[in-house]
Amino acid sequence: METEHTISRNFMEPSYAYLIEKKRDGEEFTDEEIRFITNSILDKTIPDHQLAALAMAIYFQGMTPQEIAVLTEEMMLTGEVFELPRITRPKLDRYATGGVGDKSGLVLIPLAAACGIAVPSMIGEEEGFVISDLDKLRSIPGFQSEIPHDQFMKQLQQVGCAIIEQRPEITPINNILYKMRKETGTVPSIPLLTSGLLSKKFSEGADGLVADVKWGNGAYVRDVESAKQLGRMVTRVAKSMNRKCVALVTDMNQPLGSCVGTGLEMQEVLRLLRGESDPDLDELILRLGMEMVRLAGVAGSTLSAKQMVRKHLTDGIALEKLRQMVEAQGGDVSYIDDPDKFPKAKYVKKLPASKRGYVHTINAGMLAHGVKILAQRRDGTIDHAVGVSEIKKVGYQVKQGEALMMIHYNDEINLESALEFLRSSYRLAPKRPAQNDLIVERVA
Repeated sequence: METEHTISRNFMEPSYAYLIEKKRDGEEFTDEEIRFITNSILDKTIPDHQLAALAMAIYFQGMTPQEIAVLTEEMMLTGEVFELPRITRPKLDRYATGGVGDKSGLVLIPLAAACGIAVPSMIGEEEGFVISDLDKLRSIPGFQSEIPHDQFMKQLQQVGCAIIEQRPEITPINNILYKMRKETGTVPSIPLLTSGLLSKKFSEGADGLVADVKWGNGAYVRDVESAKQLGRMVTRVAKSMNRKCVALVTDMNQPLGSCVGTGLEMQEVLRLLRGESDPDLDELILRLGMEMVRLAGVAGSTLSAKQMVRKHLTDGIALEKLRQMVEAQGGDVSYIDDPDKFPKAKYVKKLPASKRGYVHTINAGMLAHGVKILAQRRDGTIDHAVGVSEIKKVGYQVKQGEALMMIHYNDEINLESALEFLRSSYRLAPKRPAQNDLIVERVA
């Protein structure tokens, strides 16, 4: 029996070498060639070295919006596509291309649920930059990131949000491609980023998407022009698929918030949901939250969207949604009620400034790798007590010996290895640097 994936009998199967050469020379794939490629990846008939060459050719030559739209559809159709007919709320998700210290997703998802939106969030390996939102949620004892589909559905109906691991049957081709991209340095490929994130988010049951396209040393996309291009491509392809999508291009050249580390970040999430302020996170959460409620249609104007987001950030409803979600997924809600229950590291020491001056740059990616080393236990598990806090941000003036950050650690050997990354992440200069805008561009 023929399926949607069956290639036309009139289609002559090309060689993989021909397809690699075609894209290498900047030519456009036909729809049937893209279907042939996706089937070959799924059937594992394309050799790894040729798939790697194809990914590299796409990285350098790109793809047209039409090619990306077809690739996205094929990636969806080769896996399971969830339907959520019993969910009457508008169904949206958010996506971020990296992020160090970025807790905005863990605030936005229960906040959106408090505003009447259903958020079916499945997080894949490529979401988060070194430390994912699931890593942070797992600092709560008992929290289950894998739940049965019927529980997922029930939770969306009753609570309005769920954050779980991406199921393996969702976009299996993207899973294969992402592993190849990691090994070949092609993770930032705009066509593959676009098709991967859209196929996954729309397969999980979301009708629309708000994308936080980050650029900088703490993101997969390193330069701002590529981030703008990605934001435009994501919204354009989503529109061609008759899906709602808005993208914000945001700066990720220093950590967001005051800390980096799983347990420390969860405590900051809880402070934010209790109404405490953080300048950069406040702006990001407000802007992304406004986009979600406008896209969902639960707020009719910019002013009403802003009022709704601010109201539920301070009235405790978003915090209660997070509590309900954690409880539904087996987590110990006493940690939500009393953040002091999160484990504390045995040792805390400052990272002293080597000289007087202004914090000129922070390599957020390098800092995140230092925290990852601190958190690596010998048995392979994550130490949720460790990380860094009280991070001095770009533009802050420090004296020689003043703390650039406080390091929370339990293992002296890990500390010595991590210090190289943490020290190297900071650059001090005698003059105050220019500040980048956090929100660079809105694309809709």
